[in-house]
Amino acid sequence: MLLARFTRLLDTLSHYQRRHCSRQRLLTLNDHQLKDIGLTRADVQRETSKSFWKT
Repeated sequence: MLLARFTRLLDTLSHYQRRHCSRQRLLTLNDHQLKDIGLTRADVQRETSKSFWKT
């Protein structure tokens, strides 16, 4: 039971880390790349201003 809780915690932390990294990568995209994926600078600003635990 303790091992399962620890594993779940690690999975959650890993998920948060991936989310944070993805949001940071959005900041590196230029306007053309953002347009290709259907995002605007305003979309990126909204997304990257969120806390890592928020979807």
